[in-house]
Amino acid sequence: MARRRRMFTPEFKAQVVLEVLTGVATMAQVCQKHHLKQPVVSRWRVEFLENAPRVFGSDSTREAEQERIAELERMVGRLTMQLEVAKKASSMLASPSTRNER
Repeated sequence: MARRRRMFTPEFKAQVVLEVLTGVATMAQVCQKHHLKQPVVSRWRVEFLENAPRVFGSDSTREAEQERIAELERMVGRLTMQLEVAKKASSMLASPSTRNER
């Protein structure tokens, strides 16, 4: 029987990494306390440190991302409307006209 992998929330991972980084506990103590393997915590630590600069990212970057998201949402709305019109036109062209049947 295959073992199911445990899933950890980002909040839990951050808590574990911060315990190690702040010196509250050693890596071994944290691993033992949470029943984790050292390579797992080490990987989380590296990922945490690599992504730390993004926390202090500039507002202009966030604004540009939000603007792009809004633009894409508008595009999705426009394309959805075009698709609906095309579906209606297709169904009208495919069905026999009631006027010509009389």
